[in-house]
Amino acid sequence: MQNPDSADSPAEFRVGQRVHSVGDPRRVGTVKYVGPVQGYSGTWVGVDWDNGDAKHDGALDGRRYFQAQSAKSGSFVRPHNLSGGISLLQALLLRDSNEMYVLSASNRRVSIQLVGKEQIEDKLSRFEELTAASLSNFGLSSPGAPFEICSVVPNLKELDLTGNLLSEWKDVGTICEQLPALAALNLSHNLMAHDVTGLPLLVNLRVLVLNKTGITWKEVEIIRHSLPAIEELHLMGNNLRSITPTSSIVVGFDHLRLLNLEDNCIAEWDEILKLSQLRRLEQLHLNKNHLKHIFYPDSDTIHQLLNGIESLEKSCRPFQNLQCLLLGGNKIDDLTSVDSLNSFPMLKDIRLSENPIADPGRGGIPRFVLIARLSKVEILNGSEVSPRERKESEIRYVRLVMSKLHGNPEEIKRLHPRFSEIKEFHGIEDERPLARAAGPQKMSSGLLSINLKCIGASIGEKPELTKKLPATTTIGKLKNLCESFFKLKSMKPRLFLQEEGSPMPILLDDEMASLMDLGIGNESTILIDEES
Repeated sequence: MQNPDSADSPAEFRVGQRVHSVGDPRRVGTVKYVGPVQGYSGTWVGVDWDNGDAKHDGALDGRRYFQAQSAKSGSFVRPHNLSGGISLLQALLLRDSNEMYVLSASNRRVSIQLVGKEQIEDKLSRFEELTAASLSNFGLSSPGAPFEICSVVPNLKELDLTGNLLSEWKDVGTICEQLPALAALNLSHNLMAHDVTGLPLLVNLRVLVLNKTGITWKEVEIIRHSLPAIEELHLMGNNLRSITPTSSIVVGFDHLRLLNLEDNCIAEWDEILKLSQLRRLEQLHLNKNHLKHIFYPDSDTIHQLLNGIESLEKSCRPFQNLQCLLLGGNKIDDLTSVDSLNSFPMLKDIRLSENPIADPGRGGIPRFVLIARLSKVEILNGSEVSPRERKESEIRYVRLVMSKLHGNPEEIKRLHPRFSEIKEFHGIEDERPLARAAGPQKMSSGLLSINLKCIGASIGEKPELTKKLPATTTIGKLKNLCESFFKLKSMKPRLFLQEEGSPMPILLDDEMASLMDLGIGNESTILIDEES
């Protein structure tokens, strides 16, 4: 509790209102209680703070006044220590003026009054040609007076309102109606009301960002009717677990090219299939969800999804224009999911990082195997797959498969669907590809050119070496050779494979595995470090 103030004015806040701490627009919360607190004089406002950094859960001295979102997110505050926010025009003036505030010793803004009507008019006149404005974390809570915005910033095309106090959709509608040229709007970190009313038709809005606004898919279905031209929709961090269209699949969004559903709680791929008939969708961002398995839907699955939807007499091919699918940070751990990505007709940009299947340290497969299994990928985990990297990856992959399965055709076909295609494409006939061989590549026990580079601090500076080694050389044997090559006395080396396009080198810790077993190819680089 803050110190009592006997001069407190009557309460001016209402339950459900968004507020911020005076002097700190970034400390935002929701009013949960207004009234007396037993044992303290005057009026108090109970606030549930967004950042969870407060005193209690809404109960004090054994009496409950409100229920906060967590055990320490609630507190009682005097009304004069809270702000209900400012209008959009006031925020523009604050943004534009270097004299509008100073920072106190505690690094908080202390407002300074503008002086003179002419000074304000001069600032307003400069807004007419403004096409983009960022008003993030200004404590903005309302559009302001009618027609105030359109007369001041008539040409505004991009508006960032991140981290403010907006909550009513009718206020968003008022702002958009007064900005006829507005094409991009960011409302992230504004806790929006679940009652979607007062949102007009926004014919020019192309990009809408609703990250961490508390929106549900039910509300998405309502606002889509106001967004006939929307091309990008961002819905990150809204705790979405399901996609609940008014019918069995998502329809409308005729111009939507990018849908961002990152950092949500979607666990079932069946939910994502409800997006498969968005005909123009090119990018689907699903990083940091809870997906364990993915697949490309067959005709029976699509028929079941479309059952009873008369408006889709002729369905399109599922995800017919999808070119970018970001799946990083999920729980995918099976090769079937990886192989299914080949069935997406236009897919070429894929992210699988931070999934068990793509982490060799957790039993997953390395980058070169992913490239070989994904026939059309051009960008993997944010890195371009060059023609050279694809060729080398596919040859290494064939070498690895043949060494592991020893020519068992049925097992190879079952576990490695692209093996025969790759083997035929590169003209590999026997058991061992010779790098840079002219004509069909023969499989034999040829020598590999391996670059050896010391990186251990205690090893000291050693020149990089290139050695010709048999493909049958084991990791244990290579460690012994490195001790000899670099004269490493009383030191046990650790070996890592440095792969093109991979952010981290791969630890080679199986001393019985050979270079051929691990798919290590010609001109590979192996790093030598010291045992920790």
